[in-house]
Amino acid sequence: MSDNPHILVVDDDPDVREMVREYLLANDYVVSTAEDGKAMKAVLAERPVHIVVLDLKMPGEDGFSLTRYLRDQGPVGIIMLTGSGEVVDRVVGLELGADDYLTKPFDPRELLARIRSLVRRLSSGETAADDPPATMGHEVVMGLCILNLDSKRLYTRDGEDVAMTSMEFDLLKSFAERPNRVLSRDQLLDMAHNRDMEAFDRSIDIRIMRLRRKVEPDPSKPEVLKTIRGLGYMFVPAGKRSGS
Repeated sequence: MSDNPHILVVDDDPDVREMVREYLLANDYVVSTAEDGKAMKAVLAERPVHIVVLDLKMPGEDGFSLTRYLRDQGPVGIIMLTGSGEVVDRVVGLELGADDYLTKPFDPRELLARIRSLVRRLSSGETAADDPPATMGHEVVMGLCILNLDSKRLYTRDGEDVAMTSMEFDLLKSFAERPNRVLSRDQLLDMAHNRDMEAFDRSIDIRIMRLRRKVEPDPSKPEVLKTIRGLGYMFVPAGKRSGS
């Protein structure tokens, strides 16, 4: 599983969605939100989701129906939110395939603990859910952003689109598919389909500099797209970086 799992929060209460979103973002998760089943399905169709935090009591298509839908799609972690007295609902939700539950009102710290526990279980294969997530798209976390290789889009961790050119996408894709490997300027020009430029052309350096402004926490001290002096550049995924 990714070092930064994508969590989808589905709840018709905007205050709950925003509270959970802000708390999970502060704890380095990738977060999307949806107010109902239609919005949930739109996110699932576009981006991989590892865990869905799902309110059972919503107008329209309720959480039970959405739990069935999620299980029909394949492996994905499900934490359902229920009212404090709804024991039968919790039992039914678990029987339908939810992995865990939390009663409202809840402390976001408890939700975080349950998410972390579920992430460990998913990663170890202890639940029905396993990699890859049961949704469309292949995504790679690159510093502050997430690159979706199928939709060719770059997102911030809270789902905002980041503008990029087609060559910038080709460069990021080249790095994402070859993590921890040094790529020379000549190789990058080939991979980015720009052999009309010469390898000594410094425009490749300018493009890398622009990409760093988008993905690096500190572009002046790049740790995601690193310069390997005299050789080229290397993409270093999160969790693989040295202290240098």
